[in-house]
Amino acid sequence: MTAPTGPSVPEGHVRIAAVQHDIAWNDREANFAHLGPLVAAAAGAGAGLVLLSETFSTGFAVKEPDLGEPEGGPSSRFLLDAARTHGVWVGGSCPEVPADAPDDDRRPYNSFVLAGPDGTTHRYRKVHPFTFAGEDRYFRAGTDLVTVEVEGLRLSLFVCYDLRFADEMWQVARDTDVYLFPANWPETRRQHWTTLLRARAIEDQAYVVGVNRVGSGGGLDYSGDSCIIDPTGEVLASAAGGESILLADVSAARVADVRDRFRFLPDRRG
Repeated sequence: MTAPTGPSVPEGHVRIAAVQHDIAWNDREANFAHLGPLVAAAAGAGAGLVLLSETFSTGFAVKEPDLGEPEGGPSSRFLLDAARTHGVWVGGSCPEVPADAPDDDRRPYNSFVLAGPDGTTHRYRKVHPFTFAGEDRYFRAGTDLVTVEVEGLRLSLFVCYDLRFADEMWQVARDTDVYLFPANWPETRRQHWTTLLRARAIEDQAYVVGVNRVGSGGGLDYSGDSCIIDPTGEVLASAAGGESILLADVSAARVADVRDRFRFLPDRRG
C-alpha cells in the first residue's frame, strides 16, 4: 500500500483519495477491519473525501443468498463511523434492501452511500444492473440520478457498469464538477475501463474518479487501474496491480475555467 502525502489543500479545493483495495469475499467484518486503516491513512494524507470500491464490504457476490442488508445496516454504518472519526466524507457501494421491500422480493439495490462527518448520508441506487453477470436477477435497478454538493463541489454518483452509458452522465453534466465511479471491473476488460473513464472526463469536461478493486473474487481477477482524471482528460493519479491510495486536489474553479475556455458543452444538440 502506498499513501502519498503533500501540502495542505488550498481553500476552495477538495483533496480526493481513491482507495484501491482487495476485498474478502462476502466477509463484511474482515473487510471493515482491513479498510479502516486505509481510510485513516487517506484522511491522514489530507483527503477531504475518501472513495472505496463498489461492494466494498462483500465483493461482487451477487448470487450469494441473503447478501442484502437493510439501509442503515453494517456497511453504511462503517462509512458513517469512518466519516465521523476522521472528519471526512467516505463513500462506496453496498447491497441494501429497501425498507418497503415485500417479503417475497428481498432483492437489494447496489447502493452508493456517501457519508459525511456530520452524519449526513446520500444514496444513489445503481441504475444499470450488470446483466452479463446476472446482477439484474439478484439486484433491483435504481431509477434516479443523484448529484450532491460537498465542500463546494458538485458530485454526481454512479457505479461501475453505469460508466458505459454516456447519456446519463450528459444529463447531469452542466451541474457536475466530479463524477465518482466505485467499481468491481474485471481485468479481462481493463482497457474498456480506462478508456471510458477518460472519455467521460473529456466529453463532459469534469473530473472523473474511478476506484476499482484488486485481487480475486468469484472466479475473476481485478487489476485495479484506478485513476483520477481532470476535465481535459489528463490523468492526475493512477495505479495498477496492488493496493494503493491515490490522491489528487480537485477544484470547481478548474472545471469552470476549462468550460469557459473550451465552450464545447453548449454545442451539444438534443
